[in-house]
Amino acid sequence: QVQLVESGGGLVQAGGSLRLSCAASGRAFSAYAMGWFRQAPGKEREFVAAISRIGGTRNYPDSVKGRFTISRDNAKNTVYLQMSSLKIEDTALYYCAAGLAATDWSTFRAESRYTYWGQGTQVTVSS
Repeated sequence: QVQLVESGGGLVQAGGSLRLSCAASGRAFSAYAMGWFRQAPGKEREFVAAISRIGGTRNYPDSVKGRFTISRDNAKNTVYLQMSSLKIEDTALYYCAAGLAATDWSTFRAESRYTYWGQGTQVTVSS
């Protein structure tokens, strides 16, 4: 069992930056690939970033590539999402997720590959 708690969300002006954190409890955090997803009102949840279990592989959709950076600290059981050059369309509830990975380089874009989810942290970008 893994429990995930996100933090770091808030209100920021367009062009600004935020860093989200996701703290994991439970054993074997380094066995899990981690991901960030987001859901805006009236829209489906979408993939934002993923990182392999030891951090060597990262994956982003084009919508955030070059602006968002995912990282992890396995000693602290924490995954981060550094967001910069934020846009109004980045406004959403951001979730982190954990999925067991068979290899050190696996990353997952599909929600179905993730077993554990946090409750989310709200990010609001204003003009």
